[in-house]
Amino acid sequence: MGKVLAVVNQKGGVGKTTTAINLSAALALEGLTCLLLDCDPQANSSSGLGIARDENRDSSYDVLIGESTLANATLPTELDNLKVVPASSHLIGATVELIQADRREYRLRDALAADRDQYDFIIIDCPPALDLLTLNALVAADRLLVPMQAEYFALEGISELLTTLGRVQASFNPGLDIEGVVLTMYDDRTNLAQQVTENLRNFFGAKLLKTVIPRNIRVAEAPSHGKPALLYDPRSRGSESYRDLADEILVRNNIESPKAKERKAAAARQPRETKVRFWPYA
Repeated sequence: MGKVLAVVNQKGGVGKTTTAINLSAALALEGLTCLLLDCDPQANSSSGLGIARDENRDSSYDVLIGESTLANATLPTELDNLKVVPASSHLIGATVELIQADRREYRLRDALAADRDQYDFIIIDCPPALDLLTLNALVAADRLLVPMQAEYFALEGISELLTTLGRVQASFNPGLDIEGVVLTMYDDRTNLAQQVTENLRNFFGAKLLKTVIPRNIRVAEAPSHGKPALLYDPRSRGSESYRDLADEILVRNNIESPKAKERKAAAARQPRETKVRFWPYA
């Protein structure tokens, strides 16, 4: 059964969508089958993968309100192992429409149930708000990935997010937990970044991921080309960091990717270097 990760932070501008796109791409490039589910009305995850906005096709909105299945709303991307369910501006009104709906908190979980086994990972890009859309993502998810900037304003919303997490655990999804907190747009040259990092390490402990995502112009440019940074400039610092993030998440979940197995097999086939000893022997 595929692992469902919700990329969530109610604060905007923390690299949430960029993380969702590039983590999905990094996992797909490792040979794992991935689905990126765009639940943000801005549809930036969709456009960041080259999916143009089209309000007439099925989207995550149609899946949530029950007018389409996940399979019908799924589209291919440039990467063979990565598919996307695009978002729609209609999601803006979905919160109001779902208020009176049956099982309103479970709509996304129910929609994922039929197709979950087809993917190794399902990544949900949540909107920057703790609304009914985000609640659906939290109920459907196994774990939360929380992107954060190393700034004090970014710390203010964490307590609210943790409170929401506790309520969801108590009422809807007892198995939900935080996969990790990842620092984004990181600049280790500043004292502020180092201080915030230390505060987060003291608070989250092992939940604070070792991988940090640096500020990188190539990562910022990639969405305008409709590509993940890992395709736009695979050798950039940002791309390498997202590959490291994918590796760290795989290690935490004891998952060995197909590409990792291939690399291990190739290394095993290489002949060992033989040392030549000349007389007189030392």
